[in-house]
Amino acid sequence: MNTNEPRIYLLPNLMTAGNLCCGFFAVLTIFKGMELNDFAAAYPFYEKAILLIFGSCLFDLLDGRLARMGGQESPFGQEFDSIADVVSFGMAPALLVSKAVLFNLPSKIGWAIAFIYLLCGAMRLARFNCLANMPKQPGDSNDFRGIPIPMAAGFIASITFLLIDFSKNEPGNDLGFWNYVLGATMLGLSALMISNLKYPSFKKIDLQTKGTFLSIIAGAIIIVLLLNENTRWYTPTIIFSLYLLYGLIRPLLSKNWRQNIEHLIDSDEKTDL
Repeated sequence: MNTNEPRIYLLPNLMTAGNLCCGFFAVLTIFKGMELNDFAAAYPFYEKAILLIFGSCLFDLLDGRLARMGGQESPFGQEFDSIADVVSFGMAPALLVSKAVLFNLPSKIGWAIAFIYLLCGAMRLARFNCLANMPKQPGDSNDFRGIPIPMAAGFIASITFLLIDFSKNEPGNDLGFWNYVLGATMLGLSALMISNLKYPSFKKIDLQTKGTFLSIIAGAIIIVLLLNENTRWYTPTIIFSLYLLYGLIRPLLSKNWRQNIEHLIDSDEKTDL
């Protein structure tokens, strides 16, 4: 066996390939929508693209979990994951927002905002890989530095869906000041991705993590909301918004408050086998 060959583990990298596949088809679907002059006709394509971005989020969640559970983390998987993330959570959301909502902004400002988001996302991933390859020191935190790009993409995709859903019956599909709100939101997310603000990673969660009554009840409520036809599109917006806001207020919380909140989701206790 060639010792110079990188280790390529099947299941984690298969999940990463699923992430990349969803991102690729999201981009293709957005291009199909761009070919249509009628927004009402293009809307189903944008909706499908948003679903594919959510699918990428799910695959991205699974690849890291599988790698850690099986002790199969590797430099190859890390780099492959980042490349997939640039497509699924950088290119796809940037293209979606610039064509589905920000196209009404003057002087191609929408394209500029979308590119800044893509650029900051790519830089965040590059910084993450650099930090991950540095020697670990005792007491180092598993927290993310800056909001993770999948969470930023999920937030912007869910907000975009709500806005284009609200605007599809408006004359000319003009969102007015909401164009500027979404543009400012994308710039804010861009800044958050390359900021030093700490976000919890929840990397300790696996199949043996011991849950609490509150976490199980909260999980069940989320599942019900996602399955309900009237709330399934609003629920992702709430979830991504809570994560984004928690990172912003986290430095203001006491250590005990932070530990209590994060313990509900990321308990490091294991079940007895």
